[in-house]
Amino acid sequence: MHSDELQAAPPGTMEFLRFRLGGLDYGLDAGKVQELRILKSLERFAADGEIISGVAVSRGVIMPIVDMRAGAGAGADAPVAPPAPHTDVIILKLSSCVMGMVVDGVTDVVRVRLDQIAPIPGAQGGLPGPDALDYLIGLAEADGRRLILVDIDKLMSIRRAAPLGAHQAA
Repeated sequence: MHSDELQAAPPGTMEFLRFRLGGLDYGLDAGKVQELRILKSLERFAADGEIISGVAVSRGVIMPIVDMRAGAGAGADAPVAPPAPHTDVIILKLSSCVMGMVVDGVTDVVRVRLDQIAPIPGAQGGLPGPDALDYLIGLAEADGRRLILVDIDKLMSIRRAAPLGAHQAA
């Protein structure tokens, strides 16, 4: 999938790429998706980071690979299984760079009307500073399933990221 293959969403709607991570469904702006790849198709160079799992080359572009599974749900002490050869990688074209994001699986592209997006309880105005959850756009429902909508540019610009979807205690 290339972002130019997506049809323009009607006014008042947005298209989100739905992906699974830690047993939850998330969505990110489909316009930020450059392509989908499987991990084994990328030429990779390992790193010893927990979240940054190395760099890869895709179509001549060198990019970091971020394993989002390390930051989702299981807790900081839980080991993250090494990715399987068919693990999904979302290649993103962000405002600051191109990067790969390892997720549990990519489901589909869904359209959401802007008036169907509800705020995430406790995320609005509750946490000032670096722990703010302003990378969470809101909650929506698509095909009967709840979807956590993420502003991927904001999430990837956080210097000290909390686990995706986790609230830190004050």
